[in-house]
Amino acid sequence: MRFEEHGLRSGPAQVWGSVRLVPLLRDEPVPHLRLHRRLHPDPVTAVDVGDGTVYTSYVPHAYVATWAADGEDQAASYGTRLFGRHGDGDCEPAPPRMPVRPLRRMARRTARDRLRFLPLHLAVEGYLALHFGGPEIAWEEWSRRAVTRGLSPRCEEAYLGLEVRGLDDALRVFEIHPGQCGVVVYVADALASVFVTPHPDDYRALHPSLVEDLFGELVYVYGLLAAPAGELTAGLDGAGISSSADLRAAATRARKEWAGFHDEVMAGAIDHEVESEPAQYLDGFELTRFLPAFDPRSENHIGEAITGEDGRIAYLKTFRLSDGQVRRGNLLKRLARHDWNLAAAAASLGIGEDGLALRLERSGFGFLLRQDVLDHYRAQARRKVT
Repeated sequence: MRFEEHGLRSGPAQVWGSVRLVPLLRDEPVPHLRLHRRLHPDPVTAVDVGDGTVYTSYVPHAYVATWAADGEDQAASYGTRLFGRHGDGDCEPAPPRMPVRPLRRMARRTARDRLRFLPLHLAVEGYLALHFGGPEIAWEEWSRRAVTRGLSPRCEEAYLGLEVRGLDDALRVFEIHPGQCGVVVYVADALASVFVTPHPDDYRALHPSLVEDLFGELVYVYGLLAAPAGELTAGLDGAGISSSADLRAAATRARKEWAGFHDEVMAGAIDHEVESEPAQYLDGFELTRFLPAFDPRSENHIGEAITGEDGRIAYLKTFRLSDGQVRRGNLLKRLARHDWNLAAAAASLGIGEDGLALRLERSGFGFLLRQDVLDHYRAQARRKVT
């Protein structure tokens, strides 16, 4: 990604163990836009996304979200109870509950000049909604559940920044540069996340919130391995340097070379224009979420961005998908591109129908196929092996 096209410069990287943070600097803040943080006292949030579907996010993920009866506050239950153990109708007390904060939309106006949205959840909801309705054509291979209910329910795992080893320490000890409006986070030199704000004061206020962001499985695992970040510094060639002016010019060239290498090589996988969807508009700015190409051979990032009328990024936050999430997204895109025709989708992948059916099963989509069809493809695959 060429950050300079959006008024950003890559600054000198700072390394703490396996964590590398590259600051993103602006010469001038983005005018007429500011970001603020709103804290909600309730730990669980449920969002009505507008089509009868409710997006629920909670930590830890083992909690089960439930709706209370009419007239009661909405809540999420946790813990386990056995009801009516003796068959006499007597029930154990209800399990403990915690309050749930309901919101009407993932991104909505709260005032004429104010837009409230849940950072990264807007992007994750876009990924979870990928062909959520299931097959558009009821081919005979698909189960009744697939045709009537689609991919409901759909869930994915993510990790808080607090769970990524070393990130909390790095954010606490690293210097915040003058003019810094963003940061690129690497763990063991794997691109983990990009965060951009319109104003340096916004970044200073939101810098600690990075430990509350969502990170993918690969980033979490790399943090556990604690593999040190590589040495990427390059010394200055002393030839031709005979004055402080020469030294200053050489340092300037080195900074530009580092920024070019970082933007094109290290952060090149970020592309917010691959497949973007507008979510809200506000006084010349557009909030969008984007999906990647779902290429299993490369990095894939989802995210959300606010762009101005000139197309430059004012706000950006990304999430790196795991290999499994990329495979699931790629399978759904392939099926949709071929009208959910199993044979056509399999041919596009260069495999047989049985191979695609087993890939669907391994990816957690086996329920989409009729049981007898899935059993037939399993037997077919076993015959090939023997």
